[in-house]
Amino acid sequence: MKLTRRESKERRRRRIRGKVGGSSERPRLAIFRSNEHIYAQVIDDTSHHTLVAASTLDPELKTQLGSGANCQASTEVGKLIAKRSIEKGITQVVFDRGGNLYHGRIKALAEAAREAGLNF
Repeated sequence: MKLTRRESKERRRRRIRGKVGGSSERPRLAIFRSNEHIYAQVIDDTSHHTLVAASTLDPELKTQLGSGANCQASTEVGKLIAKRSIEKGITQVVFDRGGNLYHGRIKALAEAAREAGLNF
């Protein structure tokens, strides 16, 4: 039985979430990618709270970005999520790519967050 792209992504997402969990010492950096935007959240899974969030829909990014669906936009979201996390005292996170392949926009966001000071 051949899986569709959606089923393959969902299977990867479940497999990743079974292994990756965020704690209060090292929260989870969760990525969601749609066709038009990219979203990043730093989540404490023990208390079920989102500590920090950033996306291409943020007012400070939306005005300067032409499109939310390219690597440049992902890089800006990565820098913003890292800046906000460090302001809250979070320097170490666990990376959850959300079932997406580590390629393109996901990779651009991760590398920008690392360069801005997040460790994962």
